[in-house]
Amino acid sequence: MRKRHWGVLASFVAIVVMPLFLVGFYLWIVADDRYGSTTGFSVRQASEQSSSDILGGLAKFTGVSSSPDSDVLYQFIRSQNLALEVDKKLHLRQYFSAHWKSDPVYALWPNATAEDLHWYWGRVVRVTYSQGSGLLQVDVHTFTPDMAQKIAQQIVAESTKMVNGLNDVARDDAIRYADNDLVKAQKQLREAREKLTEFRTRTQIVDLQADIQGRMGVTNNLQQQLAQELVALDQLAASTSEDDPRVTQAKRRIQAIRERIATERKNLATTVVPGTGKDYPALMSEFEGLTVDREFAEQVYRAALTARDSAYDSAQRQTRYLATFITPTLADSPEYPQRSMIFGLAALFLLLSWGIVVLIYYSIRDRG
Repeated sequence: MRKRHWGVLASFVAIVVMPLFLVGFYLWIVADDRYGSTTGFSVRQASEQSSSDILGGLAKFTGVSSSPDSDVLYQFIRSQNLALEVDKKLHLRQYFSAHWKSDPVYALWPNATAEDLHWYWGRVVRVTYSQGSGLLQVDVHTFTPDMAQKIAQQIVAESTKMVNGLNDVARDDAIRYADNDLVKAQKQLREAREKLTEFRTRTQIVDLQADIQGRMGVTNNLQQQLAQELVALDQLAASTSEDDPRVTQAKRRIQAIRERIATERKNLATTVVPGTGKDYPALMSEFEGLTVDREFAEQVYRAALTARDSAYDSAQRQTRYLATFITPTLADSPEYPQRSMIFGLAALFLLLSWGIVVLIYYSIRDRG
């Protein structure tokens, strides 16, 4: 062997053998066994299928998330708030820092801050989220099986509380909006009725339509009398001559009735109602406008009342709930660290690195 061969061998020992020895020593001698606990759940809505649900089902084929609540839950599980909440109940920092001397690579260092705990939470808790189905799977790794199960159970409990909080907020918002709409509708209806009452008080006419119909009744009676007089005139003209005094009197009565009808119609159209300064057509227009406003306000009020009742009815039901399809498991044997896999990956990486270094060396040597 030449000198360069001994150099290649020394580089193999330095780059591959020694690091692999250190990795193996840590994995099989130093590293503490870790246990896993798995749980799975998703957010479901107990509501009837609508067109938006159908579109949400079609979105699954395109890989688009159809469950925004699951998106929120996914971010919540990975958040610092949940890590600190679980730390308050299970004392995570004290538990994980207790293994600092025996396994400093994986354990949490002493006197860790909230930010340190949040970073370490990402190592302890692994969340797998399927956006198409909205299913979440949480894997927890700790040094003891019961602690892993407790953390998983606490994650489920806090997630349930968060989903219930979302449900309460949505229910309170729906009730508040429905109550506000009902209050506005009541105010609108009250104002419409007050305006109509003010109109009746100002004009001293309880029902303008009935008052006009009463005045029109006089005209209708005159129309009937006119028809009767015209018939009597025709009968009289058929049996007598034009010079008959009865024909002359009949024509005078007919003319008088026609003039009276014209006068009544003119009075109805032009006479100013005392105390109002307006004639009947103007009052009729104002009265119809007020009546339409009142009827519209009544319809709005009925719609708001129905919406309020529907909101209160929906509030009695749990529209969102956490469906757990995998309860937190309790491990019988340690699953981590995966020594053989980590050792094999480290050997492959080191061999590739050593090979690249040797190739670079010989490439420079040959060019030189």
